[in-house]
Amino acid sequence: MEGGILMRVLILSGSPRRHGNSDLLCDEFMRGAIDAGHEVLKVFLRDKQINYCMACDGCRGNGGRCVIKDDMADILTQMILSDVIVMASPVYFYSMDAQMKTLIDRTVAKYIKIIDKDFYFIVTAADSNPQALKPTVEGFRGFIDCLEGAKEKGVLYGTGVWQKGDALKTDLMIQAYEMGKSL
Repeated sequence: MEGGILMRVLILSGSPRRHGNSDLLCDEFMRGAIDAGHEVLKVFLRDKQINYCMACDGCRGNGGRCVIKDDMADILTQMILSDVIVMASPVYFYSMDAQMKTLIDRTVAKYIKIIDKDFYFIVTAADSNPQALKPTVEGFRGFIDCLEGAKEKGVLYGTGVWQKGDALKTDLMIQAYEMGKSL
């Protein structure tokens, strides 16, 4: 804990597969953060209704409230209230998956209120070359570059994990736990 202060940690699991590799690593990060004494909320994006941004600018005319009525308003509130945000996605065609990209796009209503957050990224792919995961990490970095005071604190490159559960057979689980525990 930073100076013994309890932190609010929000884990955004973009995996379309419950207990898929990136989701398993989110669980281990969460276990480490809880063991370190932090308050943790994990959101499994597939369980949420998050519609696409329509670029209607309705949020600009009504105090940052999106006109789309779905689960994004609650998630965005959690992003604003959290101290640490973990964003996790499998890599599809050298990019983040649709669930995570849709969430990022929908932050437009209040992204200027996501201030002074520490960010961790978890990315997984069947490819064993970490270079294949870099475009996804760059996508995450592009997002946090738009946020005031955002700091990238760590990246977990989960390479060589294709089948559901492959991460369980690697030291990635330990790395995710230690990353969460180090908060």
